[in-house]
Amino acid sequence: MSQSAAPALPAALEDRRILALHDYDVLDTPPESVFDDITRIAATVCETPMALISLVETQRQWFKAAHGVAVRETAIEESICAHAILQEELLVVRDTHNDSRFAQGPLVTGPPHIRFYAGALLKTPEGLPIGAVCVLDTVSRDLNQAQGQSLLALARQVMAQLELRRMLARSERVSQYRASLLASAGHDFRTPMTTAMLAFDLARHAGPEKLDRVVRMGQEALQNVDNGLTRMLSVASGERTFEPEALVPTDLNTVLAHVATTHATAARRRSIRLRVARTSCTAISNARQLETLIGNLVANAVKYTARGGAVLVGCRRRDAHVDIEVIDNGPGIAKDQVDTMFSAFRQGEHSSDGLGLGLWIVQKTAASLGITLSVRSIKGAGTRFVLRMPATPGTRAPAPAPA
Repeated sequence: MSQSAAPALPAALEDRRILALHDYDVLDTPPESVFDDITRIAATVCETPMALISLVETQRQWFKAAHGVAVRETAIEESICAHAILQEELLVVRDTHNDSRFAQGPLVTGPPHIRFYAGALLKTPEGLPIGAVCVLDTVSRDLNQAQGQSLLALARQVMAQLELRRMLARSERVSQYRASLLASAGHDFRTPMTTAMLAFDLARHAGPEKLDRVVRMGQEALQNVDNGLTRMLSVASGERTFEPEALVPTDLNTVLAHVATTHATAARRRSIRLRVARTSCTAISNARQLETLIGNLVANAVKYTARGGAVLVGCRRRDAHVDIEVIDNGPGIAKDQVDTMFSAFRQGEHSSDGLGLGLWIVQKTAASLGITLSVRSIKGAGTRFVLRMPATPGTRAPAPAPA
């Protein structure tokens, strides 16, 4: 026989708990002295031969630190800590032989022959249980009040260390982003700055009939520099840039028309056929952020599609959702690069310069708007981005156009 399984948490809470545990990125990491020290202190203070820092997953419990125990994990069915995470703070089992939940458990009837268990809850700042600091003995016994309080204090120290590790990891990622940004910024700005300087040089010698066109060329180049600086600030300021704004019924035809107007000149300059189809669809979104999101995809398509190519932007209703598609016949993206293409400072191998900030911003903005983003690409044949968002409730799909 085996011990009884721990009662299941509500599914939604269990999902949040597991996500919180994984967010610490600590599972299956090598031993660390700071955690080993905590288990040694726990065993010493509580006068037990064994102590563990146990992290409880769905199918197993894994030990970040183990004092007096040789194994690093056990099946969840064998876990007493799976019961401990259901307690508010401290679970004490004075004699497992007299507890029907554990008396027949393999860790009780066999090595390490657990007779006594006390576990202090590991709880995230949001109150989600992820494991326990526990002490074990092979004889029945109890904890005194001081030992119980010490075990709770050690559990708080474990969580403080996990929070510190997470904060340091995030800080390191932000530092890497900013370092890459500063090191590579010249690539994004080189072309528009060169164009602007050329325009100003031409303006000195241009006649009245050409002056307006040359000035517009310089203005467009400087606008591209300004857009690049805006994207840089988005990255440098961290993820607060992508806080969602109010989501309301949004006229997608107006959004797409603004995108078409904004990017028409850049497409024309590269002899790209930019077609934005009219639509009567509406969706729950934020017009300003959605326009920025689609604009980044269109700008990326125009920039990397060969001269004479085509970019199509269209919209279609699919049941309770609306799909906006940005399609190009550019160089496409290698299959092994699709999964990482939205990372900051990365682009496909066809790119010779630039930071790849546009696609990173697309992903962050889509997430803040609750938009599902997918991409299909064939190397050498083009790319299709699909943005799926909720349609405005109470509206019906537009009637199909006459054949």
